Amino acid sequence: MSGKSSRRKGHAYEREIVAKFKEMGWENAVTSRYASKMMDDMKVDLVNTEPFYIQCKCTKRAPNIRQILNDMPDTSNYNVITWKVPRDNDQYVMMNLDDFFELLTMLTKENIIKP
Repeated sequence: MSGKSSRRKGHAYEREIVAKFKEMGWENAVTSRYASKMMDDMKVDLVNTEPFYIQCKCTKRAPNIRQILNDMPDTSNYNVITWKVPRDNDQYVMMNLDDFFELLTMLTKENIIKP
């Protein structure tokens, strides 16, 4: 696949995830390419998705999760990587385990989910 084709697929995947955030109520969600070069430079692909910073990947091979999470801002937001495998359309979400358990604890304390 050419570089331009890969880039185009990556941008399309970012827009796909933005659309899902908008459907769920994050009405101001946009790509950082559109809204903030500074956030784009910090490896954040979507903005106005608080409390999440989202990095979108659309690649055959698994992304370097550790490197991406280390490059993302260290704030109170949760750093999340979404990964789509082209052609298979398999999609995954990756995040720091401590962040996952923090979210899980909040959901159980609010009785949204029960163990």
